Amino acid sequence: MPDRPPVFDDREDAVLTDAVAALVESERALAELEAARVVQFAAAIRVALERSRNRPRAVQEREMALRSIAAEIGVALRWNDRTVQRRLGEALQLVDDFPATLRALAEARISARHVAVIRDLGVELEDRAARASFESRVVERAATDTVAGTRAFARAVLEELHPLSISERFAHAEQQRRVWIDDDVDGMARLGVLDGAAKIRAMYDRLTRQARAIRALPRPESMDDPDAVEDRRAIDQVRADLLCDLVLTGQPAIDATTDTLPGGLGAIRAHVSVVVPALTAAGASDRGASIDGQSPIDADTARRLLAGAPAWERVVTHPVTGAVLAVDRYRPSPAIQRFVRARDVHCRFPGCRQPPRRCDLDHNHDHARGGPTAADNLSCLCTRHHTLKTETPWTARQRPDGSIQWTSPLGRSVTDRPERSVAFAPEPDPPPF
Repeated sequence: MPDRPPVFDDREDAVLTDAVAALVESERALAELEAARVVQFAAAIRVALERSRNRPRAVQEREMALRSIAAEIGVALRWNDRTVQRRLGEALQLVDDFPATLRALAEARISARHVAVIRDLGVELEDRAARASFESRVVERAATDTVAGTRAFARAVLEELHPLSISERFAHAEQQRRVWIDDDVDGMARLGVLDGAAKIRAMYDRLTRQARAIRALPRPESMDDPDAVEDRRAIDQVRADLLCDLVLTGQPAIDATTDTLPGGLGAIRAHVSVVVPALTAAGASDRGASIDGQSPIDADTARRLLAGAPAWERVVTHPVTGAVLAVDRYRPSPAIQRFVRARDVHCRFPGCRQPPRRCDLDHNHDHARGGPTAADNLSCLCTRHHTLKTETPWTARQRPDGSIQWTSPLGRSVTDRPERSVAFAPEPDPPPF
């Protein structure tokens, strides 16, 4: 006798019906709001373009108008100004080159994720007629399909309409190859690679085959043997471990630096900055360690890095505020630089997380105008924000506690406070010393 279909409670059906209807309405409202935001971003970047049009002297000078407006919006929205600048460009592109897509978004026929697919692929078509044909066909499909389905359809349409062959396009796209990093939670991070599909898939295949070979090894007959080890890693974990080993310990097959660099590329080792609280370093606590002032890391990793470090700095902080009070180092270096970099942890423009080793030491009050070269007048600024402060009306004023008050060209004020370089909660049972 066949199983009877399950019987659901009418009240549960009513709740589910209301939930689905509310989600549909939320999606519609979000689409309309996103369309309005695109128009506002586009209006802002048009102001930047108009201002830069009257400053044709240098590319950098023209760029400053856009950077300043991006920073103004970023401070107001609590966004990173680089993100804002990217969104400004995307908005103008959408308004000018994809009007049908923007209209469909405003009418809530498609979502913002559908829009990203259409823009990212459609921008490959420079001919306006071809782009309009692409847009019309893909928007119609997006109105009734998922984002993934829309992407697959859009790629097929792009291949049909693109005036260049895939070989010609790949020759250009290959110039965009790069590596990037994104922080995750719980002491983890992601490493991304963009390169030719053949190489990326070959790399993944090799890692997979190596991982399977490791997992195919026979298990120990008896775990009573003190040398017996049972590998319980999942295949994804083995792939990740193999990739890290290959990158950190391997050497490039082609090395043109052997005549100019002692040891060649293989002699170059990874370099990171780690903050480890004294109790964690001593093994009495497992809290508070971080890397590059951004990512928390586990205590065992922090202690291993500390043990193998060729040099380390002691950072003395205020017991309440966490502000840096003093810095000393086993191998001395210029005291002010050590102090400022230890205090600042990252670029001091609001929202920027570039680590100190990639930053300039900037005089908040310009040295040429009498600003002293002292810790209370210096801060870490990455090249982007150092230039922004120098070339535009943005100003920075440092307070006695190390806080920096930024004032934008429109008069908006925001304060960036120094990080608590070493901040951790004591263990419930502190050590007896």
